[in-house]
Amino acid sequence: MSRIVIFGAGGRVGSATVAEAVRRGHTVTAVVRDPAKYPDLGADQVAVVRGDVTDAAAVAALAAGHDAAVNASARLDVPSEEYFTAAARALATGLGKAGVRRLLVLGIASTLQTVPGVRIMDDPDFPEEYRVFSQGHVAEFELLREQADGLDWLMVVPPLDLSSEAPATGTYRTAVGTVIEGEGRIAHADLAVALLDEIDRPAHHKVQLAVSS
Repeated sequence: MSRIVIFGAGGRVGSATVAEAVRRGHTVTAVVRDPAKYPDLGADQVAVVRGDVTDAAAVAALAAGHDAAVNASARLDVPSEEYFTAAARALATGLGKAGVRRLLVLGIASTLQTVPGVRIMDDPDFPEEYRVFSQGHVAEFELLREQADGLDWLMVVPPLDLSSEAPATGTYRTAVGTVIEGEGRIAHADLAVALLDEIDRPAHHKVQLAVSS
């Protein structure tokens, strides 16, 4: 069994990932900004701790002794590009110091290509505020490509409809860097399955991996 540190563990994707990791018998360090807000997150295999994914020293301390890391965190009170690049930089540095090789980060569907060279966010009708937020993930991806040579990282990207109401199936489809044909929907639980599969049996590396039901 593995030891996994999950940043942003209190969010919908983060908590689903904690639950899936526990179901598989892994030990989890669930990192949140305020542990008191997540009394239901803890379990026998889960330690809920305070931490900041944009602080390289904190990342290194929290990740020490773990086998893999997941970043499912987001901040809406900090400019998107500033936050996601700060997190990527801190993870690249901190995980390197901690000796953790595998990193999964959560991406956003608007950065996926619909045809070669054209992303969802490039559509002239795409809302500007969402384009600005999406650019944070674009910058994060570029930073990882340029500065995280020592990490075996992967950006996992759900479809536009990431829903707590979608039925969990335990299955999913994948594509590298492109929108997946079909309904374009996935349950949080199924996204968590995809994330844990890439920890238990790494099959994709240093790309955007689109996942959908």
